[in-house]
Amino acid sequence: MNRDRMTVTEVAPLVFSVQTALANWYLLREGHEVTLVDGGYPADAPTLLASLDCIGAKPGDVRAVLVTHAHTDHIGGLPLLLRQRPDLPVLLHPGEVAHARREHLEQVSVATIVRHAWRPRVAAWAVQAVRRGGTQDPSIDRGTTFGATTPRLKALDLPGTPVPVPTPGHTSGHTAFLLPEVGAVITGDALVTGHPTTAHEGPQLLPAFFHHDVAEAVTALDALAGLPADLILPGHGRAWRVAMDAAVAAARARRGVPRS
Repeated sequence: MNRDRMTVTEVAPLVFSVQTALANWYLLREGHEVTLVDGGYPADAPTLLASLDCIGAKPGDVRAVLVTHAHTDHIGGLPLLLRQRPDLPVLLHPGEVAHARREHLEQVSVATIVRHAWRPRVAAWAVQAVRRGGTQDPSIDRGTTFGATTPRLKALDLPGTPVPVPTPGHTSGHTAFLLPEVGAVITGDALVTGHPTTAHEGPQLLPAFFHHDVAEAVTALDALAGLPADLILPGHGRAWRVAMDAAVAAARARRGVPRS
């Protein structure tokens, strides 16, 4: 369904992808309850609410918000919803809570983008990102942890039964979410399938200048490779049907990184 410059697609049973021109978020439904994963840019706030309406849900139906990481294009649309739902929990990796509160910032700087703006696609993306509120600095003060730092966490008692999978590198507390019941992984920015800064489609890492720690971002692919899933639900790009080990191999090959 198309509405307000977004596309809402049921990519797996009761799993809805909301794709906009610059960022994606996801709605996991169980009965009348919904888990929201990420929230787009600041300018996406009304669109986020509209996406709930598209699947017949209301802000009051959202049981929790999960955040893959606290970059502006993933949490910027959340404050409007949180003002309507002051009781709504926002759950993140322990290493991402302080980032969401803006006690520190692990995001590409304007100066870095300017250095890469000679690339036509980067310049065009930057203009769109600024228009969507990309230079704003939203914070999530109520963010709390969904568990201790472990190689693999248990499923959360939320619609979609998401399983947090730590994938640090893009940010220190970046987390993907395995959806074991449908064989899908919400990969955030640890593994994407497209981005306005590149013409390539398919499993890939974002350009290096977007990552807080490039080496760690490459290593984080190992955590995704063994997951029992064949559907990538990325933070950028379209849903992509491929086994996770093959997706990781493709991303490594594109960067010239040998299999670890």
